[in-house]
Amino acid sequence: MTAPLTVVASQRPDGTLVLACVGEIDMSNAGALEEALAGADGGGTVLVDLSAVEYLDSAGLTVLFSHVERIRLVANPLIEPVLTISGLAELTTVEGLTDDKGEDVGQ
Repeated sequence: MTAPLTVVASQRPDGTLVLACVGEIDMSNAGALEEALAGADGGGTVLVDLSAVEYLDSAGLTVLFSHVERIRLVANPLIEPVLTISGLAELTTVEGLTDDKGEDVGQ
């Protein structure tokens, strides 16, 4: 059974829009993330906080790739490999990525 996805929008004092995602992002609910990103109008970069995401499949990656030019990501160790292997980490800034020595390598 799929864990539900919750996407909560907030704004940092500097004006950065933050979309905090909690749960799993898969084909059953990737549309909610797409709607949140599509509705994130403001012309600036959107910070997508994936630190509480437990699972991310290709449907979720497709949504992130389609908005790659205007997003930054926050990752957790569970989804780091997915972001790296997919190539998404090479196309946008990902905070929380670490190298083999445990050092931060976010772009």
